[in-house]
Amino acid sequence: MSSGREVSIANHHSRLRVDRAGVKRLIAVLDSAAQRFRGGCPAGELSLVFMTDPALAQLHADFLDDPTVTDVITFEGDPALGTAGEVCVSADRAAAYAREHGRPFATELALYVVHGWLHLAGYDDLQPALKRRMRAAEARALRLLEAADALPRFELRK
Repeated sequence: MSSGREVSIANHHSRLRVDRAGVKRLIAVLDSAAQRFRGGCPAGELSLVFMTDPALAQLHADFLDDPTVTDVITFEGDPALGTAGEVCVSADRAAAYAREHGRPFATELALYVVHGWLHLAGYDDLQPALKRRMRAAEARALRLLEAADALPRFELRK
């Protein structure tokens, strides 16, 4: 399954193994169901960056004036330049959350990619009502991905 979208994947986490083909399939499945998610992520190249907590915290500080650790930061693209946006995710946050809540690491990290894609599709989570809509969309997206057997494999080595 191909969405025709260029997906750029950068892995800046030395202990993370990324299933690049699986990540591209995840995006293709989401793109194919765009009408179920406010029309989906805009057209254009989508950049995904897998990072450590300290690296994402530095981005958080540099661009949002908040030096705390976070799980996902999404930057909107520029349609004139053919970019949909960039989604930066912390593999460390995903691992910690998965451990604390008894979830599979790969599912949690895939959720962070979904979360960023949904932000680019126009979802927001800064207010309680909007956050509930975002969480419902995340749950729909994960069910869709599971049904399509489109959850990527990720491994975080010790």
